[in-house]
Amino acid sequence: MNVLSSLPNDLTDEVFEDLVTGSQFRLERIVSKGQCSEPDFWYDQDEHEWVLVLTGHAKIQYTNGEEIELKAGDNLNIPAHTKHRVSYTAPDEETIWLALFYKD
Repeated sequence: MNVLSSLPNDLTDEVFEDLVTGSQFRLERIVSKGQCSEPDFWYDQDEHEWVLVLTGHAKIQYTNGEEIELKAGDNLNIPAHTKHRVSYTAPDEETIWLALFYKD
């Protein structure tokens, strides 16, 4: 599978696909097109999350108001239990992410 092709036809909702899993990690492909987290929703995960934007444009927001803009090639490591949300993904193009969830 090519992570930049074989995209779902229906992108009404974000698409999450596990690519590889192990006992201490999970690698996921996420395809977004204009979706973002609900205003009062915050991820609070038991695992660390490293994200890489392969194509498109997105923003991650933290509870303190800090917002990180991510474009193709940008990556971000989010430590476990760091509350965050997706505040923006480009509505006119697919944002393809790789998300690596891992434990210490």
